[in-house]
Amino acid sequence: MDHTVQQRLTDCILACNHCFDACLKEEHIGHMADCIRLDRDCADICSLLLQAIARNSSNVAVLAKACQEICEACAAECSKHDHDHCQACAKACTACAQACSQLV
Repeated sequence: MDHTVQQRLTDCILACNHCFDACLKEEHIGHMADCIRLDRDCADICSLLLQAIARNSSNVAVLAKACQEICEACAAECSKHDHDHCQACAKACTACAQACSQLV
C-alpha cells in the first residue's frame, strides 16, 4: 500500500477535526452547521478507511469510493467559508479525495 494515501487520510482527519472544533467557536455557528456536520462525516469515513487499509479489508474500494465522495462534499462546503481553518480543511479534503480515487 502506498503510504501517501494513508498520510492524506491522516491529514484529512486532523484538518476536519480542527475545522470542526474551530467552527463550533465561530460567532454565527448556525451558518457553519453544514460544515460542522461534513467535518465529522469526513473524519469518520477517513478513519474507517484507514483502519480497513491496515487490516487489508476486502471492502477498501467500496469505502474509498464513499470516502472520496464525502471528502469532495466537505471540500466544497468548507471552501465556501473564508476562515483559515475551513480553507485548510478544504485543501486537505481535496488531496484526500484524489488519493482515495487511486483505491477505487
